[in-house]
Amino acid sequence: MNGLAEAACSFALTRWVSRKSRPDFERWQATALRRFLDRDLPRAPFYRHAPAQLTDLPVTDKALLMGRFEDFNVHGLTAAEAWAALARGGRAGALTVGASTGTSGNRGLFVISEAEKYRWLGAILAKAAPDLVWRGMRVAVILPQNTGLYDSARKSRLIKLAFFDLTLGPESWRGALEAFDPTVIIAPPKMLRHFAAANFRLRPRRVFSAAETLDPVDRPVIEDFFRLPLDQIYMATEGLFAVTCRHGGLHLAEDSVFFEFEPAGEGLVTPLVTAFRRQTQIMARYRMNDLLRLSKEPCRCGSPLRCVDEIVGRMDDVFRLTSPDGPILFTPDVLRNAVLKADRRIDDFRLVQTGPETVELRLPPTLADDAAAAAHQAVRALLEMRKAVATLTLIRAPLPLETSRKLRRVECRLELAR
Repeated sequence: MNGLAEAACSFALTRWVSRKSRPDFERWQATALRRFLDRDLPRAPFYRHAPAQLTDLPVTDKALLMGRFEDFNVHGLTAAEAWAALARGGRAGALTVGASTGTSGNRGLFVISEAEKYRWLGAILAKAAPDLVWRGMRVAVILPQNTGLYDSARKSRLIKLAFFDLTLGPESWRGALEAFDPTVIIAPPKMLRHFAAANFRLRPRRVFSAAETLDPVDRPVIEDFFRLPLDQIYMATEGLFAVTCRHGGLHLAEDSVFFEFEPAGEGLVTPLVTAFRRQTQIMARYRMNDLLRLSKEPCRCGSPLRCVDEIVGRMDDVFRLTSPDGPILFTPDVLRNAVLKADRRIDDFRLVQTGPETVELRLPPTLADDAAAAAHQAVRALLEMRKAVATLTLIRAPLPLETSRKLRRVECRLELAR
């Protein structure tokens, strides 16, 4: 089967599955997962044998994957060989190699086949823009690093795709982006906000936030500028995990990934993912670093796929402090809400744990002094309420657009401080 045929089959399968009832979908998913465990997983040296059930497998993570990269892909490609291939343009024979941008300096690798690349294209088109495909699409992808994933889109006559390198800064490609006149934009929320602040001349039909946590403070600014609802694509090195439907529900990609959830406190969960449609690099019971708040109700669109109410942030950015009663944790959403709810004039900030007992709140000097004082007091009250041992320092400094790293308004730098 050629690439575009793979994409078409994946598109059709994704649309077909989305019309099933939840019980019928779960039966289909169980069959697909069993086939993966019996046929694909044993081909990776790390596993060798099919398990009786998924939970018989060990939980894996990025450290294990990167330490034994050759044992998790069926071609025995080592991490060193993959990095070398990435430096040469991302090709290792017939395989495509890509890497994460490395939010915290810990970059992850992935390797996929040509067939998988086109299946990914078909799936994301079916989820993100099924109504636009047949009219022709101009897709602008604005990310810190191009990957071979997007090359498959360039083979279709229905899709024109342009990649704009975030690390070069928007001033270097603004003219080219506006001339391209994209119908679909995929970009981090900080860049979408910059388009609004700088009044870029853009008229898309669909806008997707990707690659960073979408904070509630960003959504209204972006939606007001584009006069469109802001959708999300939740994707990482490990795969495509969720896409917003036309009714606004952020649906988990359960048609290609089996999710298990570990409680993380405060009603949040962290996912263990098993990508049962991947055949080159095996991902089974892989622990993600993300904090999710799951929806309790099904989406009104009728899809059987479960929804996520919010991607709260990363486990890495949970504040870890001490108290007279022992260690305590503060999740990013609780900290973020304390700042934003202090005063409606606050639309940007940085809250950083810099040491075991030190926290910095950074606010722009253009913010009114009483608003800054209110935010400082709100965070201090939150810490005191839980008896946290911490010194909170207010810093008034500009918060410039950073294109070299992901935006993390709430960030724990505890490991760096040790």
